[in-house]
Parts: sequence; structure tokens; C-alpha cells
Amino acid sequence: MYLLLLTIYLLTSCATYYQTNYQFNKEFESGNLKQALQTLKNKSGQATGKDRFLYFVNKGLVLSMMGQYDESNKFFEEAYLFWEDYKIDYFREGAAYLTNPMVTVYRGEDHEHLILLYYKALNFLKLGKEEEALVECRRLGIRLQQLSDRYSDSNKYKHDAFINNLMGIIYDSDKDYNNAFIAYRNSINTYKNEYEEMFGLSAPRQLKLDLLRTAWLSGFKDEFEKYKVEFNMPDYEYKPIEGGELVFFWHNGLAPFKAEWGVNFLVDHGRNGMVTFYNRELGMSFNFPTSNYSENDRRGLSRLEVFRVAFPKYVERRPHFQHAELQVEGAHYPLELTENINKIAFKVLEERMALEFGKALIRVALKKASEYTMKKEDKGMGALLGLFNAMTEKADTRNWQTLPHSIYYARVPLPEGQSKVSFNLDGEQQADRTFTYQVNKGKMYFHTYTSLESGGLQY
Repeated sequence: MYLLLLTIYLLTSCATYYQTNYQFNKEFESGNLKQALQTLKNKSGQATGKDRFLYFVNKGLVLSMMGQYDESNKFFEEAYLFWEDYKIDYFREGAAYLTNPMVTVYRGEDHEHLILLYYKALNFLKLGKEEEALVECRRLGIRLQQLSDRYSDSNKYKHDAFINNLMGIIYDSDKDYNNAFIAYRNSINTYKNEYEEMFGLSAPRQLKLDLLRTAWLSGFKDEFEKYKVEFNMPDYEYKPIEGGELVFFWHNGLAPFKAEWGVNFLVDHGRNGMVTFYNRELGMSFNFPTSNYSENDRRGLSRLEVFRVAFPKYVERRPHFQHAELQVEGAHYPLELTENINKIAFKVLEERMALEFGKALIRVALKKASEYTMKKEDKGMGALLGLFNAMTEKADTRNWQTLPHSIYYARVPLPEGQSKVSFNLDGEQQADRTFTYQVNKGKMYFHTYTSLESGGLQY
């Protein structure tokens, strides 16, 4: 009976994070936000568990999409404070080497911590709370600096062009054109020096226009002339907007989710206490020093010839729509790609795969060593331990899976009074929407539209 219960537990524990949250994921993907929120409420115990960061950001995002911006920001703030107060749980980290990394506390990826502050700032802007949005803007600046300081390799994701662009927009809305110019310039430089090569993404035309405008308004005449030449916009002239302005963000599709893949490794027992794990087909080879381990562990490792290791991998979810534009009084404004979260996620995981491989190999090697040692003392218990080790071998498949695949944006001047804006989507499917705004002179309005698998939601 106990063996049966253990087997059932192990089988269910082998599911990926996406699979264990299948009900919530399907409700969210189908646009059933009320039910998705209720499903999260039914799992309120996660707010104090190892996956609490994901619980907070998922709940914050669902509430934001439902227009409950203040309530949404409470959960985004919890997610922010989680990272600020995070301390390593050494017990769970140690347990991961006996079972798998899913037992550890999920800390969140670098880009996930930036995007949660994007949502939080956007919530405040929609509420007309500009001062609170500026606080989030300053937090974003600190996070960007922390990210830059953490990595020295120039080919790593260490700056975020979209977040700098967002900071510029926030300063712009506060008519702080000097800081807006600096943020826009940082964004331009990141697109040029990093995003173009890493993600194949160049600076949006709108960003270039905003940099020129804020350079002019800040009195930076030399920079103004310099960027007119660099952007090949010799005829640009600043013209003030007569009415209001709409900043429209399109969240297209869904971010990738993590799955796992198994790799078989052969073992080469070398000299001087070194063991090499290798897979010729994949061109992988890792040296493993055994000198720091006990005699029993080394004896167990000496019997290893081949074993399987589970690693995380991302699975892309291609969006239905590829293009969109806004129309106002006969003028067309294409939505421009400003952030490809899908590519960033793949890049961030790729950057640390050597670390993932190393930790996974140590985990499985130690499991196998303990299994061989146990078999020597008791064959039955050794076989049981082998079964346990095999069934608990899994990768960490957690990530923020309700993020968009990519973010597009446009800035549109609107005449004073009531304005109608058409939003047209094109791709595998086509869709048209119309939005109405009551526009005041000099006011900036913020709107987001999310295209999920079965349709779109405005909020």
C-alpha cells in the first residue's frame, strides 16, 4: 500500500509547472479571467510557498487585465518585496541535490523582475497617479543598474531597451524632458549595441522621434543635430501636439513555458580524481572532480557508465497575430515591436545552461553514488532508492507563463474632445476593434490590449 502511494506521489510530482497549473493556464489563455482569478484564490496557500513569486505576479497580472489596478499593484508589490527581502533557503538548496530543483524557492528571472515593475508603473499611469509611477520608474533604474553590475560579459542580457523606453515615456508624461531624453538615449544605445545582434531587433521609429523631440525641448541643440543625421531624419521639426496623446501597448501572444528534456551521458573515468561526463551527439563534455567527496561517493561514481539527466528548455508559443495598426481620422499608425520577451527568455536560459548542466550532473551523480552504496548493503533498498532517484529526476520548469510573447507600441496624437480609434490586427487571423476616448488638451492616455490564444482583451 505504501509503495503504491509512493508511486502515485512520484508520478504526479513528475509533472511540469505548466501541467500542475493546467486549469489556471487554460482559463487564462481562453480569456476566462474571473474563473482564473478564482482558481488562484483557491490556491492561496501558494502565497507563502516556494512558488510565491509566481503566485503574486499571476494574480497581479489577472487583476490588472480586469481593470482592478490598485488591487493588482498590491500583488506586484508583494512580488517586488519578495526579491528585495529574499534570503537563500540552504535546506531547500541542499534537498535539491537529493531530489530535484523544483523543491527550491523560485526566485524569478531577471527580465521577469523588470516586467513586473512595468505592469506596476502602467497601472499607476492608468489611474492617473503620476507620482507613484515615477517611484516605479526610479525602482526600474535601480534594477537596471543591478542587472548591469551583475554581468561583465557584453554578450549577456544585461540592459533592457524597452524598460529604458518606458522610463522615458514616464518622465515624458511628467514633462521632465531632460530625464526623458536620457532614458530614450539609453534605450537607443541598447537597441543599437545589444538588441540588434542578440535579438535581431532595431530601435522603433517612434523612439527616434521621441529622442529628437526631447532633445529639442531640453535645449540640447548639438545632440538634436547629431541624431537627425544618425537617424537620417534631416527634415524633422518639432511641432507641439494640439490635443492629447495616446500611448497604446499591444501585448501579443503568450511567453514561452518551460518543459524538460532528458540527455544521456556516458562516463569516462580519468586520472587524478577527475570524471568526465559526455554526450558526443550534442557535443557536450563536463569534467567533474571527485576529490571533495567521501570514499563511498567516489566508489559509487566509479561504477557509473551511463545515466540520464533532466534539463529545462523553453517551448515557444507563436502568436496568432503578426501585425497591428491604429487608425485615427484617416491616419495610420503601425504598432512597432519594442520588446520580444520570447527571445529574451530563451537568451537568459541559454546564458546559464553551463551552470544548469553542472548542477544537474552533480545531482544525478550523487544520487547514483548513493544508490550503488545502498545496493552494496541491501539490494532491495538499493533498488528502491534507484526507483526513487529515477522518478524524482526532473528539471526546474517554473517561469512566469502569463507574460506576453512580445510587446508592441504606438504613440498617437488625438484631437481634443471625443476621439474614436480603430485597432486592426492581422496574421493567421484578423480582428478589428474600436475604442473611444474623451481627450483633454495636453493629457497623455495609456491603453493596453492583450491578444491571447482565443482572442483579445482590452484593459
